[in-house]
Amino acid sequence: MISKTFFPRKSPFVKTLTRPFLSVLIKPACIVKRDRRKLRSGEERRSHSLSPDRFAMNILKSFPSSARRGRFLALLTKSRPLSVDTAEYSKRNYASNVSEYNTVIGSLIAQRRGYLLRDVYDDMMLDGVQPVRDTFHALIVGTMKGSRLQDAFFFRDEMKAMGLPPDVNLYNFLISTCGKCKSSDTAIKLLEEMKRHSVKLKGETYICLLNALAATGRTDQVYAIVRDMTAAGLGLNKFCYAGLITAFKNKLPTTEETTAKIIELVKQSKGWSSIEASTDSGENVMMNVSEEELYNIPTAEFVHRRGFINRQLTVYHVALNACADLKSKETVETLLDTIKRDGYSYDVFIVMQAMRCYFNCEDIDSGVRIFEEYTSSRPPTAELYVTLIEGAMVGYTPRGMQIAQENLEKMYARGFFLNPKMGSDLLLAAAGEKTGGYTTANYVWDLLQSRRISPSLPAVKAYYEGLKEREIPADDPRLVLVGRMYDNLNLRFGGRRNT
Repeated sequence: MISKTFFPRKSPFVKTLTRPFLSVLIKPACIVKRDRRKLRSGEERRSHSLSPDRFAMNILKSFPSSARRGRFLALLTKSRPLSVDTAEYSKRNYASNVSEYNTVIGSLIAQRRGYLLRDVYDDMMLDGVQPVRDTFHALIVGTMKGSRLQDAFFFRDEMKAMGLPPDVNLYNFLISTCGKCKSSDTAIKLLEEMKRHSVKLKGETYICLLNALAATGRTDQVYAIVRDMTAAGLGLNKFCYAGLITAFKNKLPTTEETTAKIIELVKQSKGWSSIEASTDSGENVMMNVSEEELYNIPTAEFVHRRGFINRQLTVYHVALNACADLKSKETVETLLDTIKRDGYSYDVFIVMQAMRCYFNCEDIDSGVRIFEEYTSSRPPTAELYVTLIEGAMVGYTPRGMQIAQENLEKMYARGFFLNPKMGSDLLLAAAGEKTGGYTTANYVWDLLQSRRISPSLPAVKAYYEGLKEREIPADDPRLVLVGRMYDNLNLRFGGRRNT
């Protein structure tokens, strides 16, 4: 029997409900979640063509007005949890209130599994749990960390629909997401939206905008943001100069003046004072968002590693990363000399970028030399080994592939192991070898399989296509295993587009 609390006493909507509708309304929430996930795949969608969820959607489409559809959805989501109170539901359901859902969201963000946040939010709606402002902030921070622009704006729209207007910190996260996804036009639209809703811009907002525009090389708009900051009485700090360097690196076409401008900006950055130094805001600290991550600085993933980087050298980090991408060996050597003259020593990130530049210029000897010089007085890290191995494979020369193979063995002999990101990067690089015995790619694959690590879809795809180009029987166990993994990953992630 259906409780009277499901429907208003005098609601005309109750009269339109038929028995099939009631069976949908009282359907256990755990079964609804299971069916909803099953219906995502095409094969099972065909086999469930007469499911109650499909029946409900067909009836929903027949409603003449959006207001009536909205009332039905509200009743549907609010009624499901009240209809089930069984031990099976409690066992299956991973969260039942907003506090538990916030904990789940925080756990997914910490694991960098942002692609599951939409599923968690859908389950919240099915359970009739009302998200609060902190929930939406966590969801949008998770999409920012995962560079999922569509999901970020979906949560922004849901937040507005629930009567929670975004504040300036939320806009900062959205603008940062635009920068990660290289969508500077969207960042400009967010700025206009903030002005329409009288949201006061902070210093963080200007720097987020500057770095978001720098991601697409729009130097004119970057300088416009600098003028706005100056007019607002704000000075430039190291993250502003980092954004200016990134803007010139990404500006096309690249000319000889690009590297000269990078050197000039590095010299200008020495004038910023501690008064202009920015600090992490309270919310960013609570959300575990560093300034480097908020402003899309290349050192963001290493900032929490003790002894890995010197945060005073942020401008040098960005400049060396830009020169490595631009393959400017002379500029890198100039910057390295400048660091020594300023009384600083190289940190791990600086050595990594110098190695990248040498290897990108196919100067293997210089890349190996700076690695050996640094590790002769300091213990090596896994990232240094991966940079050396990946760089040695540039051009796929016989000597470079031999160096890569030897250092892979040394790396494992010293107790360093590949994580999913490092393993995927190395497999993707090694899979591009067109000649030779494919020894390095096979070795990387075997190392990952020994630790039961699944590489990323692009890496598996490249390795699978490389194997098919070799003279390997169709029933070869390695080819069959890689093909099966590629099919599974392609089914899960191949059709996803979120930028």
